[in-house]
Amino acid sequence: MKKVLFAYAGTLLAFLLLDGLWLGVLMAPTYRTLLGPLMLDQPLLAPAAVFYLLYVFGCVVFVVLPALSWQRAARLGALLGLVAYGTYDLSNWATLKGWSAGLAVMDMAWGTFATGVACTAGYWVAHKLTKVKA
Repeated sequence: MKKVLFAYAGTLLAFLLLDGLWLGVLMAPTYRTLLGPLMLDQPLLAPAAVFYLLYVFGCVVFVVLPALSWQRAARLGALLGLVAYGTYDLSNWATLKGWSAGLAVMDMAWGTFATGVACTAGYWVAHKLTKVKA
């Protein structure tokens, strides 16, 4: 149980730090320019919190805990990020005015990278902090 909690905490912290930097600092002006009226002035915190908690749960269950190495956690995390962000971005591109191919590709690349790194961090935290000492 301790390993699961460390895996979840490590993955969540890494993903929140990465996504906070991406959305809040690096890409905020770009998203505002590209999405304009689709964006709220302030994000709704409750659905955002549910997203992060649920997404990280999926990362831990499907990637971090079953991974046999940090490299596998990185690869499978990147794949999960590509699939999850691809589903979101390609659906938006297919159905929303103003959602461009460039935006979809950029966001999918981000999801691939961020999920891979977060899953690697979660794996590392879970395995380094729960080692049995002889």
